[in-house]
Amino acid sequence: MIKERSILTCSRTIVLAILTAGLIGTPAIAATQQPAPTADWSAWQFLMGAWVGEGDGAPGQGQGGFTFAFDLQKRVLVRKNFASYPATKDRPAFTHDDLMVVYQEAGKPAQAIYFDNEGHVIHYSIEFSKDGDSVIFLGDPSPSAPRFRLTYVKSGSDALGIKFEIAPPGKPDAFAPYINARVHRK
Repeated sequence: MIKERSILTCSRTIVLAILTAGLIGTPAIAATQQPAPTADWSAWQFLMGAWVGEGDGAPGQGQGGFTFAFDLQKRVLVRKNFASYPATKDRPAFTHDDLMVVYQEAGKPAQAIYFDNEGHVIHYSIEFSKDGDSVIFLGDPSPSAPRFRLTYVKSGSDALGIKFEIAPPGKPDAFAPYINARVHRK
């Protein structure tokens, strides 16, 4: 009995020591890390908010929308997107969901990483037009995988044109349109 208490007391002491060391060490680690400068998000303002598709309602046509919003105290910009497609004679109804995180590392241009419910992961470089009215997300080239290009074009204060293009494996600049859409701000 005394031996069991001794083991329990020893175990508690070890756990308490580990927790105490972790709590004491955390402020020291945080103090040594300098916060990165806040990113300049001014060029992104025309994309901010909630958007909905402007489809004509033709049979088989999808409906969807997305949001662009800041997260992590304006350290990243997050786009959440969805599209729902009704069943057709050739396929069942389905929904596509994706998430894209835009980030800016100090001294580097903005980049993005994209994930979707189909298992795709895309790394994008980002470039704005000189007039600031469009932004292009360009996927990294790969000899064995398709390459993607997503373009948003400002069309008035509350409307955007969207073009999503795909280039086949081995032909990274041979983009063909996959989706052309218009959206308006909710």
